[in-house]
Amino acid sequence: MRRRPSAPPPVPFSPPAARAHRAGLGLSPEQVAEAMAAHGVRLLPSHVAAWEAGEFLPSEEEFIALSRALWCPPAQLMGVAPATLRDFRLARELTREQAAHRIGVGAETYARAEATGRWDADGEQGLALAHVLGLPLRVLVRVTGRQDDLDRRLRQVVDGRWQAQLREVGRIVPVPHDLLGGVLADLQDEYLVPGHWGSSVPDAARPPARPLAERFWELLARRGTDVPV
Repeated sequence: MRRRPSAPPPVPFSPPAARAHRAGLGLSPEQVAEAMAAHGVRLLPSHVAAWEAGEFLPSEEEFIALSRALWCPPAQLMGVAPATLRDFRLARELTREQAAHRIGVGAETYARAEATGRWDADGEQGLALAHVLGLPLRVLVRVTGRQDDLDRRLRQVVDGRWQAQLREVGRIVPVPHDLLGGVLADLQDEYLVPGHWGSSVPDAARPPARPLAERFWELLARRGTDVPV
C-alpha cells in the first residue's frame, strides 16, 4: 500500500498582525479580498475575517497574496522570525518550484530539503540557496541542519591539519577556498593548546576557550564575504 504524502506544516501566521495591517491601511475585509483577487487568489471576505480571528490559516498561495494585498513584507505577517527554509522562502514570496529554479536544483531536491531540514548539495548550490532566500551564512548552516557537521569539522581543524578539512568545511560554508583557508589557519593557531607542546602554564591559569563556531564566524566576518555572515 502506498503511503499518502504527509500534509505540509501550517504557514506561520499572526492573526493580530494581519488585522493590524489591514486596519492601518483603512481597508475592509471586502477590499482585502478584492486586492487578493488582483494577485490571482479569489476568496470570500469571510475568509479574511476568519484568518484574523484565528479560525483557520491561509495556504502558502493565500499567504503571499495577502501580504501583497496589505502592502507588507510576508515576514511581518508570520508573528515570529523566519526559522526554517520554508519560512525564508515564503518571506521572499516564492513557491517551492520558483526557489528550486533560481537555485538551480530539481523541484524534488528542494522540496526534500524543506521537508527534512537537511541540505547536502555542493558549495555553489549552497551559495545560490543563500542568495535566493536571503540567508546570512550562519543562518544558512543552521536552517540546513549542518551546524553539528560544522562543529565536528572545526574540532578536527584544531586537533589536526586544517588543510584536510578545507573541502568539507567549504561544502558547509560556501565561501572561496582561499578565504576560508586563511580563516581555518587562524583558528587553528588560536586554539592550539600550549600544554601539548611542553608548556609549563597550568590549565587553570589559561582563559577558557570560546566556542569554536563562534570564533570561526567572527574571523570569517573580518575577511568580508559575498554573503553576509
